[in-house]
Amino acid sequence: MRWFEIILVALTLLSGAIWLLDKLFLARRRASRGGLLDSTEDPMLVDYAKSFFPVLAAVLMLRSFVAEPFRIPSNSMMPTLLTGDFILVNKFAYGLRLPITNTKIVPIGEPKRGDVMVFKPPQHPEQDWIKRIIGLPGDRIGYHDHQLFLNGAPVQVQPIGVYQGVGNGAEMTGSEEMQEALPGRPHHVLERTDLIRGDGQGDWVVPPAHYFVMGDNRDNSEDSRYWGFLPEQNLRGKAFLVWLNCEGWFCTGAFDSSRIGNTIQ
Repeated sequence: MRWFEIILVALTLLSGAIWLLDKLFLARRRASRGGLLDSTEDPMLVDYAKSFFPVLAAVLMLRSFVAEPFRIPSNSMMPTLLTGDFILVNKFAYGLRLPITNTKIVPIGEPKRGDVMVFKPPQHPEQDWIKRIIGLPGDRIGYHDHQLFLNGAPVQVQPIGVYQGVGNGAEMTGSEEMQEALPGRPHHVLERTDLIRGDGQGDWVVPPAHYFVMGDNRDNSEDSRYWGFLPEQNLRGKAFLVWLNCEGWFCTGAFDSSRIGNTIQ
């Protein structure tokens, strides 16, 4: 999505510059050459700039500071989010940030444990990923044999049953679905109880201005267990709503209407 952001910013600045240049200088020059006090005919380029600038500016403001759409490309957040979910992300929950650079300009709020957030992973800064916040700055996190520990205490889980996925969620059918009592945000996770993994286990202490994130699909998620802590400056926003689910950006494949309007917990 970074290329779209760059193009949107560039077109907005270009159309705005053309409109302003015409307003301050070119319109008067055309009027003086025609012997008129005002000119009602604009060159085609100026006409296009005047038409598109308000639209582009509105889209840029909404996308940068209010809400931005994203599409879920993988199953790492199942069962909360399915492959093909189109989601909306709150862009002001963690402070207003400039487009492209992601520099925070107005601090508003701080991430909370359990939030599902979109961010730029340190190892792939050109990409947008989505995970759940498990550890806040200063927290001690442990993960051993499918058990999550928070500040020395095991996080309790309640078995739900064998996961029966439908549509784009069918790929994880057979996993065990459980409710994890993460303080402040109980949520469902998927686990392969027949799989004891040697990787992705360990103990961590979250440093200042960083977060520890994990996917809800615990055995199919590349997260902080593998690549480390997420810097605060990499945050993009808080996911809050599923507004569509289908295959591909242009919905050329399967469509799941039951996902429309689901809030993200």
